[in-house]
Amino acid sequence: MVLATTNGSFHAESGERIRCLLADDHELVRYGVRRLLEDAPDFDVVAEAGDAADALKLALECQPDLVLLDIGMPGMSSFEACKLMREHCPATRVVFLTMHEEKDYVQQALRCRASGYLLKDTPTPILLRALRDVRRGQRSWSPSILNQIQSDSKPESTVHVPMRRSTLTLREREVMKLLAEGLTVRQAASTLGVSAKTVEAHKFNLMRKLDIHNKAQLVTVAIQKKILSVPVSN
Repeated sequence: MVLATTNGSFHAESGERIRCLLADDHELVRYGVRRLLEDAPDFDVVAEAGDAADALKLALECQPDLVLLDIGMPGMSSFEACKLMREHCPATRVVFLTMHEEKDYVQQALRCRASGYLLKDTPTPILLRALRDVRRGQRSWSPSILNQIQSDSKPESTVHVPMRRSTLTLREREVMKLLAEGLTVRQAASTLGVSAKTVEAHKFNLMRKLDIHNKAQLVTVAIQKKILSVPVSN
């Protein structure tokens, strides 16, 4: 469901302002980012979405200058949405705004040709400057993310590094979380908007990588890897 669309006609009157689409499944986060952007003199938030699928739909409709995209929203993968935005909205630049620093996520952001990867604890002045740089055609990364990229690009590194058995893709983590929470394969497939066969393939891969053989082990490993939270009793 599209959560909000605002300032629909403003960009027609001024081409100098940076038109932004916000995509985050937390309403309070969207509210905070909207406020800090609209307090700046050169940003407009033209639309908001609560998941990647709606973000893609709005990007195709609005053709914004920037999309600020969270990671780990329900449904469609944010990385797949980014890839499609880059294909069908060539003038739109996608910046991941997230709390995730995991190497897997950073690598996927690079593969889908994102223009930036910024952490949510980025101070407001630095965030605004980074977004302006992206609008001008540059790329922008939080310092810890940039360190990862530079480390991976050292001569001894290769582009196609074999994945460690304990390293999961974003979608495998999503599947693991849903299965550990008790969903069936069909229920997980419905939640993610994919086929049951696809979920089965992800389940097979993650269990092979982590040497998991039953549901109890899956739950235990999901907790160890902080994919599943342990309820805190009062």
